[in-house]
Amino acid sequence: MATEPLPLDVRQLVLYSGSFGPREIDELRKEISRDPKKFDELKGAVNELKTKDEEELSPAVRVKLGVCQFVIGAYDDSFASLKKGDGGALAQFYFAKLFAVKGDLEASIAAYNTAQSAGYNVDDCALGRAEVYRDMGKLQQSLQELDYLSGAVEQTAEYLYQRAATVNALGVNPIEAIALYERAVQADPNHPGALYGLAMENERRGNDEEALKLYQRAAGRFPTNVGVLMNLGVLYEDMERYEEAVACYKRVLDAYPMDERAALYLKDAKAAVEIVKAPVVSGPTETTKMRNLQKKISEIELSQRSRNCLAAMGVETLGDLCSHTEQDLLRMPNFGDTSLNEIKQHLATFDLKLGMQTAGAPAAVSPVADEDVPPEMRRLLALPVGDLELSVRARKCMTRLGIKSIGELIKKTADELLSCKNFGVTSLNEINEKLASKGLKLRGE
Repeated sequence: MATEPLPLDVRQLVLYSGSFGPREIDELRKEISRDPKKFDELKGAVNELKTKDEEELSPAVRVKLGVCQFVIGAYDDSFASLKKGDGGALAQFYFAKLFAVKGDLEASIAAYNTAQSAGYNVDDCALGRAEVYRDMGKLQQSLQELDYLSGAVEQTAEYLYQRAATVNALGVNPIEAIALYERAVQADPNHPGALYGLAMENERRGNDEEALKLYQRAAGRFPTNVGVLMNLGVLYEDMERYEEAVACYKRVLDAYPMDERAALYLKDAKAAVEIVKAPVVSGPTETTKMRNLQKKISEIELSQRSRNCLAAMGVETLGDLCSHTEQDLLRMPNFGDTSLNEIKQHLATFDLKLGMQTAGAPAAVSPVADEDVPPEMRRLLALPVGDLELSVRARKCMTRLGIKSIGELIKKTADELLSCKNFGVTSLNEINEKLASKGLKLRGE
């Protein structure tokens, strides 16, 4: 009969235990995943070890300190401690991980090679290199590293995850990638990479509830992937669980204080918390206003004359309509005061009015339908918006607004995008950059 493993004495391991290698590190990470309170215990033990007298901090102890700092996400401190360590195989292996975190991928490969030469597990070093080569975009080299491995390692969660991630990056067989992620989770139900991969696949397919569970499990392993925390935070915001989103972004900033995206997302989430806590006031809320702006013209009972006019102007939503002034509408052929009053009355029922969005903005025109647009540009505008490889938050906005192609995206104004739930300046800048790389821009920019 299987018995539950005895709880690990984290403080004892960090401060007093003599043996400290890959097995102990794995046990430490599993323990803090089983019991989140042990994470605070680990941080306390690390701080206590850090303040010991210099003579007590031998090179080997410095390496232990550096590894533990890596586990809690204190990467700068980890690097400084390892530099004062013994330079052995364990230190080199974690130097490799730190270089990867910092984006110095060539240095990471070199450190994995040094760790292997110093006697670190060959399979672990190969799996580390496979991940770094994938991050470098050298997918065939990543696959090559994995193909060289054989035996028991092929059944491990880390191997299955690395192969899944590489197959996924190659984009040739998504079904195989998902199957490999699932096998990795079967081998280790708490493998952070495999959980992250499965979570993203579920999110892409609209399975937000399952994605949430997987992200939550991945977030319980330390150090936690930044992407896990950011995507989990966005999901929490979608579910209006803003305080939990705040906690996710704070964890990112604990490890990466200069992460601008996490800082902006944190600011947005904190603002949402304050809005939720604010007393209810009479009149339409900002959320209601945003939803009204996204409402389709086809949902409004307008006369055929008014409908034809708006269609000719490329107006699809109330947000589009509110970006025009009375003068813009009256310039249209066969459009008079009767049609104008009809539209103003309809807008008033939604607490909206003409010109409130971007007064005097030019009418949206579909470049795809423009005979003067070269065929190459038409093909570009017809591409799915997914080809822009947007972040989770920006992708969700595209879905909410019903934007399927790049051509549909550039018909939108910045204000229309910003009116979408959980879409902020960071996401807007991201979209502007993606469009600019293709020589395009949003309407009115």
